[in-house]
Amino acid sequence: MVYIDWPSVAFWTALSTWALATGTLLFLYLQTRQAQILNGANAVMALRDKFDSTRLRSVRRHIAERLLKQAHGDIASIEVVTFFELIGTLTHRKILDEDLVWEAFGSWITSYWWALRHPVDWVGQIRTDLSDPLVFHEFEWLNERVIQLDRRALTRVGASGEGDPGEESNRILRREALLESI
Repeated sequence: MVYIDWPSVAFWTALSTWALATGTLLFLYLQTRQAQILNGANAVMALRDKFDSTRLRSVRRHIAERLLKQAHGDIASIEVVTFFELIGTLTHRKILDEDLVWEAFGSWITSYWWALRHPVDWVGQIRTDLSDPLVFHEFEWLNERVIQLDRRALTRVGASGEGDPGEESNRILRREALLESI
């Protein structure tokens, strides 16, 4: 007669089941995380396509021309500003990867934000006019985050980030003012 140690069998069965369940959950977590990363990257690429669309290129040219002329009151469309507000919201909520956003839009974010605040604080005026200090607050958060990422990247390569933000903004806006529809 064969003797079976049932408590030992039960122990090893329970341990194996626990290991299998834990492994399955870990695999599902990693698979879900990978899908989130891929979806975020696809979203950034889709946003970049929208940013380079004929319509948004025209709006970018319009706002850049007005900002360069310091004609903040003549800004007819805030589509670029709301575009960056949306990206800020999605990035702040960790739907979009901030490093991908930084790579795809960083210079535009800081340049437009700076130009909207200098020499005339257009954003501040809108906030005052609407009695809403939160207007474009996600765009503002995104700008600060991009500046932090710039500093981190510059430190990694041993470079100084002491450039004039106004000059960089004007350089980007001058290029934007020359945009043609595709």
